[in-house]
Amino acid sequence: MTAQPAAKPRLNSAFKQLMSLHWAMSACYLVLFITGPFMAQLPRELFIRNPLYAFHKSVGVLTMAFLTWRILTLLRVWWKKYTKRLPKFTKEWYKNFALHATLYVFMWLVPVAGFLLSNSIRNKNVPFFGIVVPDMFPKNPAMVEVGRSLHFWLGYTFLAFVILHILAEKKVVRANWRRLTNFVRTKFSKSQKVG
Repeated sequence: MTAQPAAKPRLNSAFKQLMSLHWAMSACYLVLFITGPFMAQLPRELFIRNPLYAFHKSVGVLTMAFLTWRILTLLRVWWKKYTKRLPKFTKEWYKNFALHATLYVFMWLVPVAGFLLSNSIRNKNVPFFGIVVPDMFPKNPAMVEVGRSLHFWLGYTFLAFVILHILAEKKVVRANWRRLTNFVRTKFSKSQKVG
């Protein structure tokens, strides 16, 4: 009797989709956290300010689309996983669940506060790389400061939770850092041999 080869995970598995979305969203949030404070400090008359705001808003819309896809994929993963067997509800599980749930709430709240800010200002629609996105909120100059404060404080609170997430996953971060540096080192040594 011959041994059956181990089944290979499907390339389009839901878990791989989740990890791909995780890293795509991480890159988007890095861009948002860098461009946000930078563009807010630019003088209004500087020519790059408006295109930078449009880019920031477009990336924000993209992250909301990714977030929707991620939540749907996560629900599918949970359904498959937890209909077979419930998790062990340990203190560690609750702590991990609370941190991730909080991150998801902020992933939704921060861009919604950005929409509130942009939609409240007259003639400041939210673009998605040139396509105007329908308003979520009515134009209301009285809400501009509320939107600005919410977007600012929610954004920095979200950043604090992202840092907590990175610290909680330090083993994963170290493993990915090693993988990245090994990849770069290998590519660099190959390019030196060719040159």
